[in-house]
Amino acid sequence: MTNTPNTSKNGDTLLLDLEETDELLAKINQQLVQGTFDHSDQQLLWQMVECLGDTRGMVRLGYAEALGKVGKPALDLLIDALLDHSNAVVRRAAGKTLTLIEDPKAVPYLIQALLNDEDTVVQASAIGALARIGEASVTPLLEVLAAKESTESNKGHAAWALAFIGAKAKDKLYEVYDSDSPEVRAAVVGAIAKVVEEDRHDAKALNLLVTSLQDPATNVRSEAAAVLGNLKYQPAIPDLRLLLNHAEAETRKSAALSLMKIGDRDSIESLQTALDREKDEGVKKAIALAISLLERQNDEDDW
Repeated sequence: MTNTPNTSKNGDTLLLDLEETDELLAKINQQLVQGTFDHSDQQLLWQMVECLGDTRGMVRLGYAEALGKVGKPALDLLIDALLDHSNAVVRRAAGKTLTLIEDPKAVPYLIQALLNDEDTVVQASAIGALARIGEASVTPLLEVLAAKESTESNKGHAAWALAFIGAKAKDKLYEVYDSDSPEVRAAVVGAIAKVVEEDRHDAKALNLLVTSLQDPATNVRSEAAAVLGNLKYQPAIPDLRLLLNHAEAETRKSAALSLMKIGDRDSIESLQTALDREKDEGVKKAIALAISLLERQNDEDDW
């Protein structure tokens, strides 16, 4: 194998070739095991960060894990690399390493990378770290969702992270449910779904999901219907049947699909009535599918 040298933050060639990179990692791991690693050696720490740009994935992982064990002493260098390194591979790996350290100090810088880095893998690395950090990330993530200048990709990442955090931040989620931003309310619904998955008897969370079926925003109603369907939450059936009469086509479609997922065979009559009067072809297909699957379920139960 050709020994291709690593490159530094400014694009300058480092003295380490691949063999030396491997030797350094072995030495660092030995020191970490023996408790002799010098956490104050900034030059060594920066060399470790630079090695996150190695061309070999397992070597990058090895250095990330070592830096994760080093922890806070490497934090500032990793943040600098995440925001300013010319090599996207280093920026990606720096974000992934911050996931291992889980220090709330990194939150604003991870948000900055999410919003400003043009590399989609760097963005994904940043959101992964924000999700793992947990509660300290919630407010900044909600701000991303509420900001008009946030891209759909940014908002999608933020919503995913909030859902991942879920029960760890449910009190904060309840506090912002009355937000003026439909994106925030929809993300809260998605995150509360995770709360219910962990505790099926959380009445407050379940009531919020059912109440969200009446939200003024289409995306919030649709999200709530989808969540309740996935949870097979039967107490929501009356509210979902009412939504079959909603003025908005997307809401009618979401209600039909939710009733189908719940498996409510008693709703076949309501779905048929809705189908007979439905004008929207897309909604018609969804209702017909729901009826078909529920009827098939009836036939299977007869056996």
